[in-house]
Amino acid sequence: MISRVIYSLFATALGASVAFADCDPSRIDLRGDWGQARFSVEVADDPGERSMGLMHRESMAKSAGMLFVYERPQRVAFWMRNTLIPLDMIFIDADGVVTRIHENAVPLDETAIEGGDKVQYVLEINAGLAARFGLTPGSEVRHPAIAPEPIWACETQN
Repeated sequence: MISRVIYSLFATALGASVAFADCDPSRIDLRGDWGQARFSVEVADDPGERSMGLMHRESMAKSAGMLFVYERPQRVAFWMRNTLIPLDMIFIDADGVVTRIHENAVPLDETAIEGGDKVQYVLEINAGLAARFGLTPGSEVRHPAIAPEPIWACETQN
């Protein structure tokens, strides 16, 4: 119940509809037994953007994040070198299903954070939000970069 109330407040603050009817490259939708959430995202889909990530940033809006997109499923590991913001890392497979969540990554820590073997997308959001929403492995993600046959597909506008 609390998750649904938080979601409602979050969706209202973003001016989002509960239905999340379409996809936009500048946002990502998540859903599960816990409800739904939406974040505005920057997309890091080339090696340079992925290596820079959120380094050197002093803050990030609560409703924002960064989506890392890889060409194919692979083993990934992240670290927090030069990253000043505590983050939650959400590891996602090729079908758009959350496989692992690493909560509260410590700023500036160079310890490797393993995502797993078949990761194609990673969503970084402010630390604590994954728990606040109740995100769990098995949650579904929707974004235009997730293709060709995602679990939760973008609807097309006619």
